[in-house]
Amino acid sequence: MDPKSILLLLESVRDGDIDPGEALEELRMLPYEDLGFAKVDHHRNLRTGFPEVIYSSGKTPEQVARIVQAILDRGASVLLATRADTDTFDAVRQVAPDAVYHETAHIISVQRDLPTPTEGMVLVAAAGTSDMPVAEEAAVTAEIMGNKVERLYDVGVAGIHRLLDKVDLLRSARVLIVVAGMEGALASIIAGLVDKPVIGVPTSVGYGASFGGLAPLLTMLNSCAAGVSVVNIDNGFGAGYLASIINRLGEDNPDPI
Repeated sequence: MDPKSILLLLESVRDGDIDPGEALEELRMLPYEDLGFAKVDHHRNLRTGFPEVIYSSGKTPEQVARIVQAILDRGASVLLATRADTDTFDAVRQVAPDAVYHETAHIISVQRDLPTPTEGMVLVAAAGTSDMPVAEEAAVTAEIMGNKVERLYDVGVAGIHRLLDKVDLLRSARVLIVVAGMEGALASIIAGLVDKPVIGVPTSVGYGASFGGLAPLLTMLNSCAAGVSVVNIDNGFGAGYLASIINRLGEDNPDPI
């Protein structure tokens, strides 16, 4: 349940529209709901401002659909399921016909109450087209969480003039997500051009000596430019979530995510 739903429920009890016993039943499943194969954390929205996000990989489509239904049945107006395939989306649509599948990002989303858009902008920059799935995971996550998002793709260091042509766009962002595989140098270069936080996302894109993303991970961790933080290899979701938190800190009256 989200804070607005809890507040409306308490006001209804105060006004005598709902019996306290009915309100108790509404709140009974608030901490978590045991589905047998998963314990759904309905309290997370109250603690963090966003409902539990479903990591779909390793779960059956039916399991993901049951978790989706449990979250939506408890009043959530927004939902994210990451690393989802089309079979999982087909199952989710049976319980949430308004679900949307973001194919490149491999994300399923439901949005029933659009948050107030942020004034600050999150920029997602990707070194190459092969990095787009991870970049889109970050971008879609930030968008669903109510952020204004701009994309700047295929601006890797092999053709750095493509990046330098967009310096004004880089500097207009409140927080930047930089996605790169191979050697991962793009995060350091961008951080040397802006005075905003940069979140580096190393990807597993690259030839053998990139070691499945380890090479760009180490490059980003060893960045000479200040202001770079780094998430795990291919973790676009984590970058988008973190960028949303940072971006909303800059709002005068930030809504819950």
